[in-house]
Formats: sequence, structure tokens, C-alpha cells
Amino acid sequence: MNRSMSALDQKINTHFPGLVVRKDLVKTVKGNAIVPSYVLEYLLGQYCATSDEPSILSGIETVKEILTKHYVHRNEAGLIRSTIREKGRHKVIDRISVALNDKKDCYEAQFANLGIKKILVDSATIKAHPKLLVSGVWCIADVEYEHTEDKDASPWIMGSIKPIQLSHFDYESYLSSRSQFTTDEWIDLLIQSVGFNPELFGKRSKLTQLIRLIPFCERNYNLIELGPKGTGKSHIYSEFSPHGILLSGGEVSVPKLFVNNSSGKIGLVGYWDTVAFDEFAGKKKRADKALVDIMKNYMANKSFSRGVETLGAEASMVFVGNTRHTVPYMLKHSDLFDELPAAFYDSAFLDRLHFYIPGWEVDIIRGEMFSSGYGFVVDYIAEILRHLRNHDYSDQYRDKFTLSPAISTRDRDGINKTFSGLMKILFPNGGATDHEIEEILVFAIEGRKRVKDQLMRIDSTYAEVDFSYDNSEGKAKAVTTLEEREYPNYYFKTVETTEIPETAAEAEQAATQSSPTPVVTPIAREPELPEQHLTFDENQRGISYDLLFAPYLKDARELTVTDPYIRLFYQTRNFMEFLETFAKQLPTGEEAKVHLVTVLDEFKGDQLIENLEKMKESCESVGIELSWSFDETGSLHARHITTDHGWKISLDRGLDIFQQYDMNEAFSFSNRLQQFRACKAFEVTFLKVSC
Repeated sequence: MNRSMSALDQKINTHFPGLVVRKDLVKTVKGNAIVPSYVLEYLLGQYCATSDEPSILSGIETVKEILTKHYVHRNEAGLIRSTIREKGRHKVIDRISVALNDKKDCYEAQFANLGIKKILVDSATIKAHPKLLVSGVWCIADVEYEHTEDKDASPWIMGSIKPIQLSHFDYESYLSSRSQFTTDEWIDLLIQSVGFNPELFGKRSKLTQLIRLIPFCERNYNLIELGPKGTGKSHIYSEFSPHGILLSGGEVSVPKLFVNNSSGKIGLVGYWDTVAFDEFAGKKKRADKALVDIMKNYMANKSFSRGVETLGAEASMVFVGNTRHTVPYMLKHSDLFDELPAAFYDSAFLDRLHFYIPGWEVDIIRGEMFSSGYGFVVDYIAEILRHLRNHDYSDQYRDKFTLSPAISTRDRDGINKTFSGLMKILFPNGGATDHEIEEILVFAIEGRKRVKDQLMRIDSTYAEVDFSYDNSEGKAKAVTTLEEREYPNYYFKTVETTEIPETAAEAEQAATQSSPTPVVTPIAREPELPEQHLTFDENQRGISYDLLFAPYLKDARELTVTDPYIRLFYQTRNFMEFLETFAKQLPTGEEAKVHLVTVLDEFKGDQLIENLEKMKESCESVGIELSWSFDETGSLHARHITTDHGWKISLDRGLDIFQQYDMNEAFSFSNRLQQFRACKAFEVTFLKVSC
């Protein structure tokens, strides 16, 4: 259990004492209790919100004891009911929902796991906690038992009830403490609060994770995330906040979501800050058209109708679902909304989405990605985010940046709401630099552009939009999506369906109307390699050493690779993969030499030399003579490759251009093929020098 604290963890505990908890403790105490993380962190926040190791150990035991005694497992409900009867009173942790019994004119509670119902609840409790009326709330409750001869009366009595969420917080103290952290430190604190290790995420990936929090701090925010399975799309909405609710795709209906016209009862959007729809994708899934129509109106106007009355609500809407195809496949054959059910594959519905999270950029969750560092107790940050719903930060870029006038009102709203949400999360007290504001603005524009670009593929009546902005100097800067830069040949393709002739006569007529013109393909000379500087974005895929280096290594017979960071296993593996690229360019019967200049690490040096010896033996079998030398001056910082036929390739990151992937997974394409890995942000320059 003992662990050394990082400098960031120490700083977190200094400025947020009692409000943070070690994130790995949730798994330690959870056991087989099927409760959301925020319930467990509520208890951990009471007993383990400290950096003192003995206190943490003592607190863990206390929380485990509380769960053992008071959390109700369904298979032990009978035992708990017996305990309440024998003792007369017992405290339980359970999910409680309340309904109005209009025949008796009273409120009655039902305990999900304990299995008891029709317990009287007073009106004051309902007024204080109205969410009890909708879908239920996790609570700590005192339940009493008093036998009665009245057959219509329940022997169960509600002694007290306390929903599990923070009762109060000091917002000004939160702002003051935020000012003690740099932007990068603050982002890492938030990522740890979500439960992930920030060291395994790049800046763009961290921002993508934080986009998932915007529905909790921005009213009426409409977000969609589609991507592969296992990327944690629904985790935030089921585990992170007591103010959000996650629904499976089949649970949605007009009465449940908006209003029951017969009873007048308001649905989920009237009680929750965020309503998320899990498993939203699936072409064959059916959806009520009336629901889609009401949802479209609500997402656009923040209101819905109950008979002749129009009602408003503030709940944000989130749609998460899995995709079956790769991004290039979807762009080539359909669009990025291809997986949605037919009823929601509607341009008017999709146009109301403010941001599209590219789920294919999010790594599949692995064990090592979870954080063991300190983060906010979930119910604390949940209350902070809820408080921020009262603020509007959407105008904080306008002193320096101006959106293109070609951007429509709906596009502008989407950009502004995303920008406002990220600014609230990252800079609640202001103080962002112009560069930081611009970075967030570009990210917000990209997310809305992803929606609009796909709409133009689906519906040709949508006009093309110039998604650009002017900086303080009046210079226009265009914004593009990452997949637009990765797959330009497919991104702007309009997918057209071709009608299949039903009869032979129709087929013959079609053939005569479109006789093909013969194409003559000239024999082209191999183009001369250009000197160039290339920039690649974080999370960009489709990049490999073969694509980058192979043309410039062709016909070379001697290479010198200079990189001071060939130390750790993944770095030596990168070097081996570079040697593979060079070996592919070497003609049969030819030989070549590769010399590595690096630095010998004082701790990992023996392992590096052993690995290089193995590589040398392997290289000899394919006609490559591998040698190496170690710089001992301590001044080696440059990273580049030089060839004997006149090229110098400068690399700002050396060969370390890929984000972390699972090297132990033999059946993973990202392990086997570089083009399926996500890249770090990097630059490479190709210069022609004298031989």
C-alpha cells in the first residue's frame, strides 16, 4: 500500500486538503459491492481524504467495515431485513426511489436491493431531494421496523434519509487554489480525478477526456461520441457524478424522458443535469419517431410541450455508441454517423449536436492506464461543475479572435458552448494566455466542424462552411479535423447510391447511355524527392517508418542514426523497427552499414548493450553491419539520420513518434503494424546535403 508521492500529488494535497483522495483506493474498497464510484468516493472522502499513510490504511478499514455492515447486497437482503427487525433500527446504503400514491395521497419509497417498498416518506424530504421521484438516488438511510396489526400499513419506517452527495463547498477557495497550479498541472489533476494516469496521455487526448465533462458544467449541451468498444465512453456518465444518469438504448420513451401527458409527471430532463444514452449506435435499433421529433425540438430550443403548455429544462444530452468500421472505411463508403439507428440518422437531429468526440482516437482502456495518484473526491468536483453551469465563458476569446462570418448561428452556438465548457473546466478563475485560448477555440471549432462536414455528405442541401477564425492581427486561420488531414482522398468524397437496374432492358439502356472512355496511363518517371518539413498531429494514425523514411533511404548503403534516447525497451524496439524499414529497401545481394550514436544510461546501459548485440547478430543475416558508439560529453541532444547519398533527416522526437501501446499483445494490430498506432505530435525535416 505504501507509495511515494509525486511532486504533483504533494501539491494537490497541500492546496486541496480533505478534498482529494487516492484514486486506486476505490478498487481496494469496492469488493463485490455494485455501487457507482461516486458512492465509494463519498465514503473515502470522509475517512481517507489525506496523504498520511497510517490514516489512509485506517480509513480503508473503516470504509470496508461500513460497506460490510450497511451496504445491501441483494442476495443478503433477507439477512439485513432480519437485522432491522431484531434491532429495531439499522442504517443501510441502497438505491431509493419514491412514488406518489395518489389514492392514499402520500409518498412511498422503495429500496432497490433491500427489497422493501411502500415506506412512507414525508413531503419535506421530497422537496429537499426531488430526484428521489425519478429513477432513484443512492442514499444512506435509517430504516426502522415496528410491527402493526393493520394489514394495510407497512411495518417499515423511514427514520432518516441522506442522499450521497456533497452538502456544501467553498467555490472561492476552489478558485484560489486553482491559481496555484500551472495549466499542465491542473489538466493532470483533472485527469487523475477522472481516474486515469496523465503520463500515458498526450495533450490532445487529455482534452478529449475533459470534453466528456462539459455536459455537467454547461446547460443544454449536446454531445456525441462514437468509436470502438472498450474506450470508457459511458464510464463518466454512470460513475462520475450524482447529477448524471445513464440510460441504455432500449429504456428511452417520451414519458420517461420528457413528460407523461396523462399524469403530468415531468421526465428525466427536468431532474438531471446530464442524460446520457448508452449503446446509442446500431442501424437495426428502432426508435419512436415522436421521441426523435420532441428531442430535436428540445435540443434546439431547450423546451418541450405538455399538451398546450411549453416547458423548459436544462439537461444536457449525451449519445455514446460503438462503431464497427474504421474511419477510412466509413469515409470511403458512408460517413461518420453511419452506425446510428435510422430514426436518428436525420440531418435535422444531427445538426443540433454541438461536438463530436472522435472515439477512434481514444485508447482502449488498459489496466496500467488507471491512476494511483490523487484526484478530487468525485462528489466535490461534481458540485463544482454543477455550480459552473451558472456561468458563461463563451465570450472570452472575442478580444483576440473572431470567428469567420460564414459560420452559421447554429455552428457558432456549438463552438461557443464547447469553448465555454472547456474554459470553465480549465480556467474557472481566468488567466488563460492567448495561446491557450486559441488552442481551446481551435479544438471547439474542430468538434463542430466534424458534425457539419458529415452533414454535408448526408444532405447536399447544406452549404459548405468556412470554419476559420481571425487572430488579433486579422490573419485568417483555417481549422481542419484530424481525419480530414489523415484521409483527404476520402474525407471530401460525397457518397452516392447507384440504382440497380431491375430488368435486362434497363441494364442495356444504362450501358448505352454511359459508354466508358478508354483511359491511357502514361509511364511516369519516378519523381525527384523533395526537401521538405512535415508536421504531424497528436493521435494521427496512418504514419509509419516505411512511409516517412523509405523513399529517402532507397539506394543508401551507409546510415548514421544519432539519438541520445535509445535507452528503454520501447526505444530500442523503435530502433529495431527502423532497421526493418532500411532492410526492406536493400536490394538482394547488396550489403550496407548502420552506425548508431547514442548515450549510455548509467542504470540501463548493460541491458542496452545486450539488446544491441542481439540486433547486430540479426542484422548480419540480412546483409547489414550494425555498429554503435556512446557519446560521453553529455552534450548530445540532436536527433537525426544521415545517409551516404546526401540526405539528412532531422527529427525533433527522434524515432520516438508513437504513443504508448500494448507491446505484450501479440494479436493487436497496433503492436504489429505502425500505421495503426496513434502518434505523438512531432516534426521531421528532410534536407539535401553534399555527399
